[in-house]
Amino acid sequence: MKAVFLDFGTMGATELDPSPLSDAVPDFQAFDSTPAELVAERIDGVDFVFANKARMTEEIISNASGLKFIGLTATGVDNVDLEAAKKHNVAVCNIRAYCTQSIVEHVFAVLLNITHSVRQYDRIVRGGAWQKADNFCMLEFPIRELSAMTIGIVGLGVLGSGVADMARQFGMSVLIAQRPGTEGEPGEGRVDFREILQNADVISLHCPLTDDTRGLIGAEELELMKPNAILINTARGGLVDSTALVAALQTKTIAAAAVDVLPKEPPVDGDPLLDYEGENLILTPHIAWGTVEARQNAINEVAANVRAFLEGEERNRVV
Repeated sequence: MKAVFLDFGTMGATELDPSPLSDAVPDFQAFDSTPAELVAERIDGVDFVFANKARMTEEIISNASGLKFIGLTATGVDNVDLEAAKKHNVAVCNIRAYCTQSIVEHVFAVLLNITHSVRQYDRIVRGGAWQKADNFCMLEFPIRELSAMTIGIVGLGVLGSGVADMARQFGMSVLIAQRPGTEGEPGEGRVDFREILQNADVISLHCPLTDDTRGLIGAEELELMKPNAILINTARGGLVDSTALVAALQTKTIAAAAVDVLPKEPPVDGDPLLDYEGENLILTPHIAWGTVEARQNAINEVAANVRAFLEGEERNRVV
């Protein structure tokens, strides 16, 4: 049996141990990246294909002789034609709950940075202001305790639940939004989305990108938020209207935002958030998931999926 990893470089491969994959399928080869025009060639005659973002189209799957298994080092499966995989009896497995701790820590890293004005204080100290101050400390920028704040969680899966649990450890009040697109009264323990917007000091997005959630946060929603509110998006870029968010940050409609994802990645065609220079935005390049521990978890989980498949078990099977 043969296996290839088409885009191992997207995992920050130099820091990772690939041996769980090579132990599961000894005839294993990893490529840092694979251009679309080389995918068919590299998977020809291969039994197991591992990928992070490489696209597996209907044409590629239908012409891949011997392909039995596609293992994704991600939860999302939008880069695989699932209907084609099903038609050609190719198993597709994703991984789940591999980066929860990493996401949770990132959410609170940016939140504490914002609420304690860390970036602003670092700037003025490096600029020499502390050395000239009249007092032992400087209180030029707001400092807010999380325990006095309410966080609204949109998307209560594993990641959203992890953030909610950590928020409670900080003494925050937690509101859970009704699932976007759900009609009628909110279920037990859930709050109407508009109520979340109006009452939460922090809104953290953890829902998938669907027809119901695309553009979930736009100009209207931002207008409903509190002037001191903070928006955090570590989910999908398409959940937030970038142009509307820039306008809200410029006009102080909301206090701040931390964004780790954009609608197109890498953003080769630009994005309004990339041009915004205000200190009330923290913009990071899709790294919330990316601790070395989380990335190694991803490799280990894919290997576990392979072993289960070889033993006739359905573990994290999507198709």
